[in-house]
Amino acid sequence: MGISETLHADPSLTAVAVILTGIMGAIIVTPLMNWTGIIDFRARGFAAGIAAHGIGTARAFQIDAIAGVFLSLGMGLNALVTSFLVPFVVTVLIK
Repeated sequence: MGISETLHADPSLTAVAVILTGIMGAIIVTPLMNWTGIIDFRARGFAAGIAAHGIGTARAFQIDAIAGVFLSLGMGLNALVTSFLVPFVVTVLIK
């Protein structure tokens, strides 16, 4: 929410978008990884962590503990990169 408020965006709209991406990620991640042939649970977890947030975390831990750990790592790194990169990109795009 902090990034959303810093960019003068609507925090409630941001919350809805985050919840929807989490739900969609939790629903789609397993069939998508099966379809693409990705069998390594570390890769599955990391990819889901970048895309599926907290709801995806619950799903990953249901499937495999290693996937859940790597999902947490991916989610944390994504938050760190996003907090630094998004304000910079928005500033560049506005100018």
